[in-house]
Amino acid sequence: MITTAALALGDDALVLSHRLGEWAGSAPVLEEEVALANIALDLLGQARILLSLVGDEDELAYLREERAFRNSQLVEQPNGDFAHTIARQLYFSTYQRLLYGELATGDGPLAGLAAKAVKEVAYHQDHAEHWTLRLGDGTDESHARMQRACDALWRFTGELFQPVEGLDVDLTAMESTWLASVTDVLTRATLTVPEGPRTGAWAAGAGRQGLHTESFGRMIAEMQHLHRSHPGATW
Repeated sequence: MITTAALALGDDALVLSHRLGEWAGSAPVLEEEVALANIALDLLGQARILLSLVGDEDELAYLREERAFRNSQLVEQPNGDFAHTIARQLYFSTYQRLLYGELATGDGPLAGLAAKAVKEVAYHQDHAEHWTLRLGDGTDESHARMQRACDALWRFTGELFQPVEGLDVDLTAMESTWLASVTDVLTRATLTVPEGPRTGAWAAGAGRQGLHTESFGRMIAEMQHLHRSHPGATW
């Protein structure tokens, strides 16, 4: 069903948008604060469109319980240091650009959104690649931090390619292309491609099933606090 796919992709965009928004006021340089905020706004726009295909976007964002969210576990991972944020963005934006590229060529209900979003995501991917190269091939410290980030988040990437009802794309082929693209970037950044399994400790597709990591509950509580504290308020 399209609602299943729209909910999964909408939750991915919503949660990552919130994570990136957490950098407001604390990014390493002002230019990056603006860049991350712009990426967050792009993702929020995607989330609004996708969630509106399912129901009321505000209710879906602010009134669901943790287990009702269907985002992948990758996007909910804490920002960590700047290297962790960049590694998370590299892994996800590479996937998202491939996915939207596939959806945009079809005539399904997500084709229109995908055609617009793929242009935004191309910038997200380019931004992440630029910083991966800059940090990986930079100082000893930046290289070590970027390697740790890539290693730590690697196990969450396999879930991105688990089947989602309503997404009519060749995920196996897309995964191969994703792996080749990420490998190329990491190699050029003088980083080692992680060798560990690309699935978490839980079953593959856990986030899509409503099973989330420990930090997600705290993030959702913060994201929903204002809306739940003042139900029905208008601004």
